[in-house]
Amino acid sequence: MIKLSYMQIKDFMHRHYRHFNAKTCVEASEGYVEQLKLGNKMFITLAGAMSTAELGISLADMIRYDKVHAISCTGANLEEDLFNLIANKHYCRIPNWRTLSAEEELKLSKAGFNRVTDTCIPEEEALRKIEHIILKYWKKAEKNKSSYFPYEFMYQILLSGEIQSLYQINPEDSWLLAAAKKNIPIFTPGIEDSTLGNIFVANFIKGNIKDLNTVKSGFSQMNQLISWYQDNTQDNSVGFFQIGGGIAGDFPICVVPLISQDLMKPVKLWSYFCQISDSTTSYGSYSGATPNEKISWGKLNIDSPKFMIESDATIVVPLVFSYILAS
Repeated sequence: MIKLSYMQIKDFMHRHYRHFNAKTCVEASEGYVEQLKLGNKMFITLAGAMSTAELGISLADMIRYDKVHAISCTGANLEEDLFNLIANKHYCRIPNWRTLSAEEELKLSKAGFNRVTDTCIPEEEALRKIEHIILKYWKKAEKNKSSYFPYEFMYQILLSGEIQSLYQINPEDSWLLAAAKKNIPIFTPGIEDSTLGNIFVANFIKGNIKDLNTVKSGFSQMNQLISWYQDNTQDNSVGFFQIGGGIAGDFPICVVPLISQDLMKPVKLWSYFCQISDSTTSYGSYSGATPNEKISWGKLNIDSPKFMIESDATIVVPLVFSYILAS
């Protein structure tokens, strides 16, 4: 039944998406499917507030059906899928979010809400509840003189079953839970500027955490990414599917020139590239740069399939993922 639903979306896209950005959605989807047929792996990046936009509804299936093999995301996307999993019923949606006054924003703040566009995340039910839980895992790791990547702490919490009774959505709609069950790596550059990153540093200052290296940050993550990329390009290649712009995409795509130009080792370029972004195409902007610009940086080859979909990712991504899942 699920497969039929995805097939209906694929058929709809073939029927109606014939030109411009719409046609590129179809072509990018077909290119993604072709990469998988060739035996290549796919790397996805998540910028913006995709978890609060509940992208997990489609992304979780992509992970479950082995259409995604690694992820790079902001710390916000990592934590906000977890927040949504345990606190969704306490979230507040603002229908007139484009016209909120400063006074209305202050009222939301005093009520304990943190607004992300049209959605308000509850401070106590989401952020503070997870803080109390994850702090135990940070302290346990420190006591054992261990250190982990941010996503590994999330996996420990989810796979322990400790918060299962707190779920407020269908767990099938959590992309992070799906990723934990598949044990795929998640790279989170700039974890420090996320809510839990802030909370970790605050607990260090308070003395609850003594070692800042308990949570591995940027350099360790890049080192892990090099190993992952080299391992997964031994026999095949890896494609790059970028949702939005920013550090979530800029961080991982650099691994190829790092290996070739800085380590001076042979490496395969990314075999596929697609970016979905509403950033205006421009020069001097990484998020708005055209894919061809990446050729000069040694990231893409001249004949690598390249797609730029200029649209709202919250609209486009579920369609593209449905197309891929139907194939």
